[in-house]
Amino acid sequence: MHRTKRAGTAGLAAIALSGWLTGGPGIAADQTHDFGRQWPHTDFGQTTIDLGEIGHGGLPRDAIPAIDHPRFVSTDDASDWLYPREPVVALEVGGEARAYPIQVLIWHEIVNDVLGASPVAVTFCPLCNAAIVFERMVGGRLLDFGTTGKLRHSDLVMYDRQTESWWQQFTGTGIVGHYAGQSLRRIPASIIAFEDFHEAHPEGRVLSRDTGYRRDYGRNPYRGYDRVGDRPFLLRGTPDPRLPAMQRVLGISLAGTSVAYPLPGLVERTPINAEIDETPVVVFAKVGALSALDKETIRSSRFVPTAAAYDRRVGAHELTFERRSDAVVDRETGSRWNVLGHAIDGPLVGSRLTQVDDGVFFAFAWLAFQPASEIRSKASE
Repeated sequence: MHRTKRAGTAGLAAIALSGWLTGGPGIAADQTHDFGRQWPHTDFGQTTIDLGEIGHGGLPRDAIPAIDHPRFVSTDDASDWLYPREPVVALEVGGEARAYPIQVLIWHEIVNDVLGASPVAVTFCPLCNAAIVFERMVGGRLLDFGTTGKLRHSDLVMYDRQTESWWQQFTGTGIVGHYAGQSLRRIPASIIAFEDFHEAHPEGRVLSRDTGYRRDYGRNPYRGYDRVGDRPFLLRGTPDPRLPAMQRVLGISLAGTSVAYPLPGLVERTPINAEIDETPVVVFAKVGALSALDKETIRSSRFVPTAAAYDRRVGAHELTFERRSDAVVDRETGSRWNVLGHAIDGPLVGSRLTQVDDGVFFAFAWLAFQPASEIRSKASE
């Protein structure tokens, strides 16, 4: 009964969202499986998956509109409407730092942006808790992305407007059309609290709520979705039984080896010095940001951990990390580090670790796309 209630809540949220975004029912136009009629410019002769795996999210193409001309404000100006512990996607490219509030992304799912000379797609799939950033250049061609209104393994299926190829957001791979089998280059990013971004990047820029669309930014249209023990909305098949489907995990994939660190208890255990496929790795975690998928308003929601993994090598040093009081330091130099992998004090101040994790996701999603993943809990380390 409990699961049915939750699934019903999520379903009603999606249906209400559909009607509100499109100004009408918005679902009937996307009920048919006649993909070719709906997508005449997509080459369905080129696929890497069984098209039967693709389901309908209840919304037509672009009903959840991507942001194509993002505007930004200073961190101080964003503080007028962004709560300090609200989650943002933190991105740093070429020394330029930007934050993309989840309260905005949850209504748009894709931001087509440019940082310096780097065109990027900042993406967020609420159903998988997947915040992933990709480079938009493929084979010398600049792409921009929109939402198909379709899902696979409950994950957003994107499309590029240049060829109308379909792309799996979770993996960044083309699954249907001209770019089937090709991959977007992933750019490291993390979900952190806004105040952590503000502290690390006081001159950073924040995606504005002035998007050109009228949305109830700050409200969560997926209220109650991330309760551990509930079933993911619109997921076909049975979730991997090794972990609760809606439990958050830090996913890492290196040289063909994939690992999942469940977030419960991770804050107390970090920093964790480990190796993944002979790469020395450290896992950092802290009680960081509010969930964007809990209460009706994000600022009223519960806290969830922030986590990331980094290569432990800096120049000629292979570092070993430990906790001293409330600080994380490396034993070799005594430098102090933050959750973003920046040395903020000591001999290595100004140094930055290379981020190697894929992100923090719901367990069902990570294990659907990485079924051979090793789960590293306290007992297995």
